[in-house]
Amino acid sequence: MGSVGQKATGRPRSVRRTPRTTTADTSTASTPAVRSRMQAQRARDTGPELAVRRLLHAVGLRYRVDRAPLKGMRRRADLVFGPARVAVYIDGCFWHSCPQHGTRPASNADWWDSKLEANRRRDADTNQRLTQAGWVVLRAWEHEDPQDVADRVRKVVIARRGDRISSDRASNEGAA
Repeated sequence: MGSVGQKATGRPRSVRRTPRTTTADTSTASTPAVRSRMQAQRARDTGPELAVRRLLHAVGLRYRVDRAPLKGMRRRADLVFGPARVAVYIDGCFWHSCPQHGTRPASNADWWDSKLEANRRRDADTNQRLTQAGWVVLRAWEHEDPQDVADRVRKVVIARRGDRISSDRASNEGAA
């Protein structure tokens, strides 16, 4: 059985699954195999995200995972540093149209172009809304080196918090 506040599935009670309204017959995927791959995409706990989280935790930073930075905002950041008001997004190259690695599917191209453009617009809108609310938004691509991403996040969070606890810990680990 899970701990207090969790269902037996291991998912926190605050995380609700959105029921699928499409079936294989009504799906926008071009083939059942494509539909299966699309459904298997993780929304959280991806490899790049876990690597960055491990590094940040190791230097003493604590954060919330997969949380909406603003109340009433239906968009969730990968990492949220609430008191520092820093939201971190680790974007997948395909889904967020990475200029270096983003690809365009040949099948159903019009639908995919529309979908990926909508993702880019939503990302820009999210950045704007959070910035207007006083947050710092950090975005990283999944292909970036996790250590570089963690260093960037650590510097911003420490600057926003105005302390040196984590930077002292990081410099002590480097001397060992």
